[in-house]
Amino acid sequence: MKKHKSLLLLLTLILAIGTVLAGCGSNNKNDDQSAKGDNGKPKEQVFRMNFASEPPTLDPGQSQDNASNTVINAVFEGLVRKGTDGEPVPAVAESWKISEDGLKYVFTLRKDAKWSNGDAVTAKDFEFAWKRVLDPKFTPAPPYVYQLYYIKNAEAYNLGDIKDATEVGIKATDDHTLEVTLENPTPYFLNLMSFQTYYPIHSSAKDNDKWATKPETLIGNGPFKMSKITKGQKIELVKNDQYWDNKSVKLEKVEMSIVNSSATELSSYRNNELDYAGQPTGSIPTDQLNAVKKELPEELNIKGISSTYFYVFNTTAKPFDNVNIRKAFSMALDRKAITEKITMAGEIPAFGFVPPGIKGVKEEYRTEVSDKYFEENLDEAKKLLAQGMQEEGYTTLPEVTLIHNSDDRHKKIALAVSDMWKKNLGVEVKVQNQEWGVFLKNRQNLDYQIARSGWGADYNDPMTYIDMWTSKSGNNDSGFKNEEYDKLVNEAYSSSDNAKRMEMMADAEKILVQDNQVVLPLFYYSNVSLVKPWVKGLTLDYKGDIDFTRAYIE
Repeated sequence: MKKHKSLLLLLTLILAIGTVLAGCGSNNKNDDQSAKGDNGKPKEQVFRMNFASEPPTLDPGQSQDNASNTVINAVFEGLVRKGTDGEPVPAVAESWKISEDGLKYVFTLRKDAKWSNGDAVTAKDFEFAWKRVLDPKFTPAPPYVYQLYYIKNAEAYNLGDIKDATEVGIKATDDHTLEVTLENPTPYFLNLMSFQTYYPIHSSAKDNDKWATKPETLIGNGPFKMSKITKGQKIELVKNDQYWDNKSVKLEKVEMSIVNSSATELSSYRNNELDYAGQPTGSIPTDQLNAVKKELPEELNIKGISSTYFYVFNTTAKPFDNVNIRKAFSMALDRKAITEKITMAGEIPAFGFVPPGIKGVKEEYRTEVSDKYFEENLDEAKKLLAQGMQEEGYTTLPEVTLIHNSDDRHKKIALAVSDMWKKNLGVEVKVQNQEWGVFLKNRQNLDYQIARSGWGADYNDPMTYIDMWTSKSGNNDSGFKNEEYDKLVNEAYSSSDNAKRMEMMADAEKILVQDNQVVLPLFYYSNVSLVKPWVKGLTLDYKGDIDFTRAYIE
């Protein structure tokens, strides 16, 4: 598959959207009809959306999914936040200085930053939060702890090689000054300051491990605060009057229903019970997409985003502990048929892991590095399957199950894929849907054989896709461990030569996909959503994350 520079541009010119993690549905019946006008438009500054799955956690130190992060990004705020162009802009930090060698960052916090209970946000709150994540006793182990390893001695402390937390390069020199020292120059470190693992935590969390489960103890510092959590049904946020920039926040309330049915979500949107439907927290039924394009062309948005939809193999479980069997399963699929007949929203068939839209040396990484790590080839797939079975002594394959989180779209893709495996390889594969929280735990515990997954960028650099597969990554749910891979990532971390960094990351991607087929790439996402015409100021970034914090009802 050849890539052209204009490919991403063409996608962004299409008007319509897709998803990265969970699928979604909405049955947001509004009992208070007086809160809506005759046309369904809210009379007040209330924004209504749906989640297909309940956020597993609202603790920034433990979150790793779109549902959790969408809420967390509204309730908390880091030293910087992402601007409309994706670049960092001042948030809790009003300014910062970076040393000439790129190793030291000094952040000056604004004096009017407050927690939702009125306490001042201080540099010590950031030091506490980051060292909390790094604490080797913190359980469960934070999936994103490795994102803090850029900081001097952070990894050594987390692994127990250093016992004294004061040796970690994080220091609040006073209430409004935070000094951070890095192991190596990291060009995207400032961008990471808007990532949830780097958010501050209120000191009251220290003695309450349930602090993030109740509105009265979930103290945040973001534009909104938690007002209600009805488990499995609804989450409500209200404007945080203590927020330093509350004059820029127009919405008084955000209502998030939790309904796992894309058909119900679309119906609720049509009935003016939702102001927003679709990705990243929900979905629009693919079999109704063509009708929606005709019915609501001015409200439908389809946008190419920097995210990848893939299946991950448990490389420690039979039969996928054999690389030739993994390669056979990957080669036996028709990705074009999946994107044209199943997903139908402008997705691009994927043969690599890093998607378009991510920066390279001078152009996009995917333009500079071809993703042609393998080809779809049924004859070769059959040969590899036979070879792998012979190597393992199989006359027939062990029973195989593909798991996915509950969502209509994921189910349709999984059924299409399993049908291709049966037709092309003669292999029966069971398809099993699981509730989001259960699904995540099974992946983390390696209690699966093949699992659906998706990944969007945490920052605009290929490393956000590459370092998740190191042996120390909390997001590596594959069982894959490779010394050469880890070495390439570590060398790329420490290199200040961007061209060499890209070469090393390309070599690592080759090991991941071509040599070991740890992941089975299916397609690069598009993001599909519906937005009511009265909603203004809503943004979706380059990887499909939604930001409603500066939105308003016209």
